[in-house]
Amino acid sequence: MEKTRESDLDEVRRWIVEALDDAKAANILELDIRPLTQIADWMVVASGTSTRHVLALAARLREAGVRHGLKPTGVEGENGGEWVLLDFGDLIVHLMLPATREFYDLEGLWNERLGAQLTQARERQGEG
Repeated sequence: MEKTRESDLDEVRRWIVEALDDAKAANILELDIRPLTQIADWMVVASGTSTRHVLALAARLREAGVRHGLKPTGVEGENGGEWVLLDFGDLIVHLMLPATREFYDLEGLWNERLGAQLTQARERQGEG
């Protein structure tokens, strides 16, 4: 990854986490997924206290993005509000109700164990 791009991505992560914190998001977690996939470099996962709060967090990130000259390339889940995904390219934000977050357990899925499984699968493909 190019140093300029990495520092830009660090800045995006910083203002996203700051905006979520200011809006009282709970359990904000930054996941470095670079070793695990090429779909993105980072995921930020946070919880809202209600569907209204989750939707407000998404709106807050859209507003912060406008201030920083970046808008999401895609948004999913705004109709329901239990889980809203904002795709900022190399950084994906998941905003969820606590029960939804617990059920899908993204932080448990995107961990070192998955990385080891992916590495093994890639090695097996290379052997075949």
